[in-house]
Amino acid sequence: MASAAGATFTILFSVLATWTLISILGKAAGGKVDSGDVLALIGFAILNYLPTILILTSFISVLVAITRSYRDSEMVVWFASGISLLRWIRPVLTFGLPLVALTAALSMVATPWAKLKSEEFVQRFEKREDLKKVSPGQFKESTSSNRVFFVEGVSGESTVVQNVFVNTVEKDGNTVVVAKEGVIERQPDGSQFLVLKNGRRYHGIPGQADFQSMEFDRYSMRITTKVPALGADLPVDTLSTPALLATPNRYTLAELLKRVAAPVSCLILMLLAIPLGFVNPRAGSAANLILALLIFFTYKNLEKMAEAAIRQGKMDFSAASWPLHFIAALCVVLLFAWRVNPNHRYHPLVLWGAFKRLRAARKGVPA
Repeated sequence: MASAAGATFTILFSVLATWTLISILGKAAGGKVDSGDVLALIGFAILNYLPTILILTSFISVLVAITRSYRDSEMVVWFASGISLLRWIRPVLTFGLPLVALTAALSMVATPWAKLKSEEFVQRFEKREDLKKVSPGQFKESTSSNRVFFVEGVSGESTVVQNVFVNTVEKDGNTVVVAKEGVIERQPDGSQFLVLKNGRRYHGIPGQADFQSMEFDRYSMRITTKVPALGADLPVDTLSTPALLATPNRYTLAELLKRVAAPVSCLILMLLAIPLGFVNPRAGSAANLILALLIFFTYKNLEKMAEAAIRQGKMDFSAASWPLHFIAALCVVLLFAWRVNPNHRYHPLVLWGAFKRLRAARKGVPA
């Protein structure tokens, strides 16, 4: 199981890391995040998905180990020795309980922290000075929405740019400024100015009497910068678990259900993999993996439906938190009862036939 878990985790982690890298690099190229924060944002994004990866890893690893035992006819020897399928529960729990604990720690502590840090990085970039946010070769709107910046390249420090174009919309007309170089300077009183060097300034409409054109060696314009207020408008999923418990409402309870469901589903799916791992040695084992993936995604989608029902106020937390996991646990018990019984008295078709005979007997009609 450990060997299968290592291979499964490596594959899933590699796919996730590649997808996350492409996604965040695309945002950095589009000027939505700082290029210097790419590695940190990738780490935060991967940390967010680790609980899901661990759940799928534990489920597939147990399923693969048991399927291989059936395929290699080892389970034939196992049952011929008088050992029940229930004896698999102990080694599975020995292998899986550390993964369940790790999933709970990630879901309750690490994932909210990673989302909080990722949100802080994004908000900090959104509240940076206008010139620092401009990516070379792209037009960028200012924070105050009345200026458009364009820079051709960056030289030296990230605050020094070359070939700057600034278009400012004012009450008395547009002002266009082009310069060879631009830099942001901070004054002792905390105010900030965009200082352009060796350029020209155009104001008004060409051909009109009030059109102005001038050359300058140094031109300064004040920059309005928002003061970072991190924490004021953070999403619910960035709050810590104690904070969710301290402020119970439909949004925090939906997020709490999501965090609690991760370790619970990890444990249930591992136990489900034991009876689900049955396979005919003469047949292939790919069907089991396909069925496992369908079960996993169905389980996760039903969890999201329960979270959405709480978030939308359609269901209470007490009513939406337990039915899905109870039904999943009941399926585990029924599958064990089916596999453990050698005569298959608990086969669904046998149970359905017994139900039909019982109903016919009550009506006095021969089945």
